[in-house]
Amino acid sequence: MQRPLADEIRPRSLDEVVGQKHLIGSGGMLRRLIESGTSANMIFYGPSGTGKTTIANIIAARTNKTLHKLNATTASLSDVKDIIADVGTFMAPGGVLLYLDEIQYFNKKQQQSLLEFMENGSITLIASTTENPYFYVYGALLSRSTVFEFKSVPPEETLPAVLRALNILKERSELPLTWEDGVPEQLATSCGGDVRKSINACELLYASAEPKRGKLKLTREDALQLAQRSAMRYDKGGDAMYDCASALMKSLRGSDPDAALHYLARFLEAGDLITPCRRLLCSASEDVGLAYPQAVAIVKACVDTAMQLGLPEAQLPLAQAAILLATAPKSNSVVEAIGAARADVKAGRTGDVPRQLQNVHADTTGMDNRQNYKYPHDYPNHYVAQQYLPDAIKDARYYRYGDNKTEQAAARYWEKIKHTPKEGEA
Repeated sequence: MQRPLADEIRPRSLDEVVGQKHLIGSGGMLRRLIESGTSANMIFYGPSGTGKTTIANIIAARTNKTLHKLNATTASLSDVKDIIADVGTFMAPGGVLLYLDEIQYFNKKQQQSLLEFMENGSITLIASTTENPYFYVYGALLSRSTVFEFKSVPPEETLPAVLRALNILKERSELPLTWEDGVPEQLATSCGGDVRKSINACELLYASAEPKRGKLKLTREDALQLAQRSAMRYDKGGDAMYDCASALMKSLRGSDPDAALHYLARFLEAGDLITPCRRLLCSASEDVGLAYPQAVAIVKACVDTAMQLGLPEAQLPLAQAAILLATAPKSNSVVEAIGAARADVKAGRTGDVPRQLQNVHADTTGMDNRQNYKYPHDYPNHYVAQQYLPDAIKDARYYRYGDNKTEQAAARYWEKIKHTPKEGEA
């Protein structure tokens, strides 16, 4: 069976690793730990193809511990017990270095089975995960480990690995192999910071090249076609999805229509309509709110239209909604108001509903059951002063008019009707 090129050219020293300069660059914390020979429990967190397994292998090579590798997607508790059984025997006289890939798939019991041996140093754990470990790794295990976050490798740092792979293929090729200008850059850029994917793309591009006049030539068009959609990281229900949803929401709030369209496009390319629709609907009230109250109705209409149309046509009403929200005036007065009101309720600051607001009913105590409720529509301007909040919090104020045109117009109107001074005035 032919060994994958990405595995064959896997770096064997820190200097050969591309990317992760914040961890293994000159003076990087992880580099210093590795070079000092420190044996510590670690959790490597980050996207696929960013060097987690490679660096774990380099660490294993510098220790005297017996290396065991498990993938949590297929491993069971019995596999863990088999490894633990080697501790203290001639099979693992110096202890065990366990590399556990995709640790998020281990349940609590499986993770807890490692704790005792991590505590006494019999097992050194290096776990990797593509999901946020603070959500998926149990606290007791986290407290015994140091988390290192790996980041997507930028194209300029992926390029050397791509060139190395292409040159190896060139040396092996039975026919003379060349490539058009820009092919290495295309492969380094189009795979979304995943070095392994970029190298695999090199191998596939070579395998699919058609001989012409006794030569092979890799083209930019083939490279682009091979790498279509490869640059996008998306895992429904995973960190990538939630990060993208957060970025869309914050771009709308930050009034950046270009960024909003970019993150919306990521969802559209992944075929996910539900997540961006929820974010758009939420932003209409959370970030625009009463500064432009019509936004809720417009965005709802856009979302309904998109769901009826489906992709690809759904991109148009959703883009319309995104641009509208990003360019609309902003107000979070709704968020602040309901947040303050709920805080009082949660804290027990409530009290009885004022008598004049209670539902009309017979008073079985025999006391006068007149409510003395004043019907606002019976008074000029449909307003009359009366107490609505319970006695205990009768002076509470939750809503503050935002500093936008719409809310300030409402503030001026009610100031005139109620004859109350402006905020901050005596």
